[in-house]
Amino acid sequence: MNPPVATNVSATPGQGYTPVVARSHGLYRAVEASAFDCVRLVFVRAGSAVVVSEFGEKPVSPGDVVVLSANTMCGIEPEGSVTLTTVCLDYDYVIDQVFWQYAASLTDRWQAQDFAEEMYTEPAQLLRLGEQRVGWLSPWLDEIVCLSLDGPSPDRFYRLQSLLFAVFDVLAPYLETSRVRVSASQRRTSWPGPPRQRRFLALRGEARAAAQLMRADPARRWTLVELADSVHLSVSQLGRVFAEAFGKTPLAYLSMLRAEQMARLLRETDLSVEQAARQVGWTSRNHAARLFRQVVGVPPRRYRELARRTAAA
Repeated sequence: MNPPVATNVSATPGQGYTPVVARSHGLYRAVEASAFDCVRLVFVRAGSAVVVSEFGEKPVSPGDVVVLSANTMCGIEPEGSVTLTTVCLDYDYVIDQVFWQYAASLTDRWQAQDFAEEMYTEPAQLLRLGEQRVGWLSPWLDEIVCLSLDGPSPDRFYRLQSLLFAVFDVLAPYLETSRVRVSASQRRTSWPGPPRQRRFLALRGEARAAAQLMRADPARRWTLVELADSVHLSVSQLGRVFAEAFGKTPLAYLSMLRAEQMARLLRETDLSVEQAARQVGWTSRNHAARLFRQVVGVPPRRYRELARRTAAA
């Protein structure tokens, strides 16, 4: 089911990383089932084939779209030949879109990931859009392919994203979803990670002051009692106004600040992971690694490897 080029979400070697790769291609022989760590949208443009995936064995023809979640096996056997456009999307990029789509209900991207897994329970879906609708999408798909051919282009990113969102808008009504509700208690999180949910309202002065104290000295062993005393609130009052302002508890906010500073140390210095953790205020290496991964998404050593690889590219 994968294009013969750009079968994952990375651009071609030497061209850097991009969250969106699209290719159009013709298939004349069977492609055995395989899986990739990305979300794939496969648009049937011409010809016909039999697709085998989690939904079983299904015939496809022009106007059909196969939607595959990350790490979902899929194979295809053309009936003569079939022309496809495959759009590969980085999983984290997709989760970020889910977060902003449901920002009124979700607190951070980890909750968005759980939400998406509950909402989109089918790992493989076959959407019968019809030949006319896919025909309408064709100019957008062709331009997405052209924009992604030469690898990442920051100056054209918003054009590519606008086209992709237009395609999403057409696909969304056809996707099978499960109803997911998020309670008020679930919206108040103790997770430290970004994106940071904010309201476009004036911040309470006490919340802003507490945040400034922690930002000025994140390595200090702050306690809720110290912070509350500093801004002349009770501990419970501080927790409430801070969560309303920043979408997380004060100590979760402190963990986020420490992870940000630790990431900078891992990028810009040769300090060991343990030394960097101590410098930002974490005395336990394992505790630091766990919280760093919650915030950044990868362990500290992996983050350093990725940062150095990007700097050398």
